[in-house]
Amino acid sequence: MKVALKVNGVQRHVDMAPLARLLDALRGPLGLTGTKEGCGEGECGSCAVFLDGVPVNACLVPIGQCDGCEVVTVEGLAAAGHLAPLQACMAEHGGAQCGICTPGMLIAAEALLRRNPDPTPVEVRTAIAGNLCRCTGYERIVQSVLHAAHELRSTEKGAAE
Repeated sequence: MKVALKVNGVQRHVDMAPLARLLDALRGPLGLTGTKEGCGEGECGSCAVFLDGVPVNACLVPIGQCDGCEVVTVEGLAAAGHLAPLQACMAEHGGAQCGICTPGMLIAAEALLRRNPDPTPVEVRTAIAGNLCRCTGYERIVQSVLHAAHELRSTEKGAAE
């Protein structure tokens, strides 16, 4: 099946079986390996991407359902060759360790910050609850998201002045 989709702002096409996973299309013919496969069963969140603006586990989405859709992967969070503030904060504050959960954590955190630019630690923990991490104990991830939220608010405040 030929599927046309916009990936990270670029129109792309894949020819795959309709029940092949979006994850396999991203990591295979589309060459976007930032999205990780952890469990392959929708339990760990490592493969999270935005599909038409909604966070989904790419291991659970058949590529046949993606025709005409827009996908944003962890690579698509960066702009003009620079890490997004959330990505930079994850790196700077130790929120990324082995890297398997990081793409999904970034997508979940980005979804939260789009809805709520000033989250509490409890709101961050709730937002990332569908993502499993075996390395950090989550505290550094939560702190990274809170730092990013602060930076984004400061940037917006400075731009408004």
